[in-house]
Amino acid sequence: MSKMTIDDLRRVLIECAGETDDGSLSGDIQDQDFASLGYDSLALMETAARITAEFGVQIPDERIAELRTPREVLDLVNDALAQPS
Repeated sequence: MSKMTIDDLRRVLIECAGETDDGSLSGDIQDQDFASLGYDSLALMETAARITAEFGVQIPDERIAELRTPREVLDLVNDALAQPS
């Protein structure tokens, strides 16, 4: 896979932790804080594990705690995917 999209991340978030009741994952969520979207650190750890399985990009646990927005996750994953193997 050459790039992770916001739709990929949205799908992974829903698969790992479910969709929030208020539909906060719809629309432009790239710069919204995960807490305001209803996702906690446990949900993000599960999301990181799924990203590793699907995209082959490992996100260290300490780095997960630093990621605040979907854009930060996408940037990290897509930067790693762009690196030569």
